[in-house]
Amino acid sequence: QVQLVESGGGLVQAGGSLRLSCAVSGRTFTMGWFRQAPGKEREFVAAITRSGRNLRNSDSVKGRFTISRDNAKNTVYLQMNSLKPEDTAVYYCAATNTNMVVTTTQGYEYWGQGTQVTVSS
Repeated sequence: QVQLVESGGGLVQAGGSLRLSCAVSGRTFTMGWFRQAPGKEREFVAAITRSGRNLRNSDSVKGRFTISRDNAKNTVYLQMNSLKPEDTAVYYCAATNTNMVVTTTQGYEYWGQGTQVTVSS
């Protein structure tokens, strides 16, 4: 059974940075980050395959967020720079046994509990 535990969320001022971590128990392939703001649907943020050679970011975070992974530590990261108030959301880590970039919620079998990120203006 795969378990995911996110950490690193918090309150930050606009323009600031945060790094989210997702500790993974069990072997997984593609990992993703999603976010959900109040009253909105969960949306794709970034994904990375097991090798790290294939990754994708959503247009809304391109150039500001970077996904990476350390398979030796079974951890996936989301480095978030130049944060904006509209980035405020609960951020979720997700995992799938598919070894290709996946950008839909339906494509992931495993989910973490989420971590809150709040960006003040």
